Amino acid sequence: MTSGPAPRTALVVEDEPAINEALAQRLRAEGYVVEQAFDGPSAVELAAAVRPDVVLLDVMLPGFDGLEVCRRIQAARPVPVLMLTARDDEADVLVGLGVGADDYLTKPFSMREVVARVAALLRRVERAAALADERPAAIEVGGLRIDPGTRRTSVAGEAVHLTPTEFDLLLCLARTPGQVLGRERLLREVWDWGDAWASASATRTVDSHVKALRSKVGAARIRTVHGVGYALEDLS
Repeated sequence: MTSGPAPRTALVVEDEPAINEALAQRLRAEGYVVEQAFDGPSAVELAAAVRPDVVLLDVMLPGFDGLEVCRRIQAARPVPVLMLTARDDEADVLVGLGVGADDYLTKPFSMREVVARVAALLRRVERAAALADERPAAIEVGGLRIDPGTRRTSVAGEAVHLTPTEFDLLLCLARTPGQVLGRERLLREVWDWGDAWASASATRTVDSHVKALRSKVGAARIRTVHGVGYALEDLS
């Protein structure tokens, strides 16, 4: 008798006990193995010890904040991180994305949406691994080089460090340079979200990641079509 795949491990980092426990219970009900931390230092220690498949990380934590936790976790071993924030301030979101978070949710959130976001993050990891195994050809657009096999990016020969989400977003745009891709399509193809998640919060997620990506590859490379979406421009 063959056994099924091993359950995924989620690390929940939240200093509010009621929220931490609610997240843990819901994820366990969905079949995840869940580890819990309530402050920054213990979160980093636990991440190193259990090597989680995904991390749900509150921004405001005792000890040191979630941004520092994210920096330390990602420096040790890349892992998908869903940031949980009480503030929907764009500057805060961009800082979180800049230290390696893949996605974010603003409180209050529904447990249904948390589960959907976590599942989408893990599906994207699996998809990226499968794509790397296929060794696809690199894409070059006006001095920008994207290698899906190695997941490396360079601009004019200089390496650019992108988060997994930023890389997937850039790759999606680069496959059809010059073509405008709507936010809903980007949510489906990059975030693996269905149409049910095409809310104002979801479109802000796209916009925040585009802004972070522009800061790394050059603002002129990504054109905005207001009310529609984005296109990657060939600057050669």
